[in-house]
Amino acid sequence: MEPKPETTFDTFAALDIRKGTVIRAEPNTGANKPAICLWIDFGEGVGVRQSSAQLTRRYSPESLVGTSVLGVINFAPRRIAGFRSEVLVLGVVTTDDPGDVILLRPDAPCADGSPVG
Repeated sequence: MEPKPETTFDTFAALDIRKGTVIRAEPNTGANKPAICLWIDFGEGVGVRQSSAQLTRRYSPESLVGTSVLGVINFAPRRIAGFRSEVLVLGVVTTDDPGDVILLRPDAPCADGSPVG
């Protein structure tokens, strides 16, 4: 995979990336590609936001409840198979299997709503 074009720090700084905890997860049965509907608590000031994420190769809905995730919370909401997705959950797309996504998450406890910087 070729690198993307050079950008500026300001482009990165415009993204509001926060740590959250998955409090509910269900299959997104209406999605064209297998996906999971997530309800993520981003703590005081942000609250609970929803996301539809293509994580089904590695994760079941049940395994995600209680999991810490990182998400971009300031993208405009999108409708995915009738579900309002308000957060882009971040993960690594594996190069050997492009349908496999490994969640990015903190390796130590931190408060919901903590920013990435």
